[in-house]
Amino acid sequence: MTTDSPAAGAIDRLSSAARIFDNLGPAIDAGRPWPLRAVTGDGPEAEWGPPEILAHVTEMLPYWMGEIERVVAGSGAPVAFGRVSTDTLRSLTIERDRSLPTRELLGRVDSGVARYAARLPELSAVEWAKVGIHPRLGEMTVEAMLERFVVSHVEEHAVALKATLPA
Repeated sequence: MTTDSPAAGAIDRLSSAARIFDNLGPAIDAGRPWPLRAVTGDGPEAEWGPPEILAHVTEMLPYWMGEIERVVAGSGAPVAFGRVSTDTLRSLTIERDRSLPTRELLGRVDSGVARYAARLPELSAVEWAKVGIHPRLGEMTVEAMLERFVVSHVEEHAVALKATLPA
């Protein structure tokens, strides 16, 4: 990893967000059973409760790692990648996994963050700069993908999860 690599900062931020999730585990369990919220459609994330937020984070971490790897592996022209919030498989996965025990979901978050911590330092400057094409946002570098779809998104969900819990 070079000194100007975005890996270290991203890993630190993901690890901090994962700690927030872990620390909220007892409060999540204390509030069970949570009412189930709508998952399908465009934009319902702001209305989600703890089960949906955790299930989403556990499915999105490996999904976006795969999409980053897709772009990194591309040669030549920008690679098509990504999805939008109305993706059926995304919704079905969240609906399936939101009934899992909190401990399992938190373990999956930790495992996902560990995968990023292991992989990101291996990326070269050329790989960070590779470009993919998102169906809605257009051209994005690997670095921009990581920031938009992983790091800042996980941080947003850590804040949202905390806000759903009683003070």
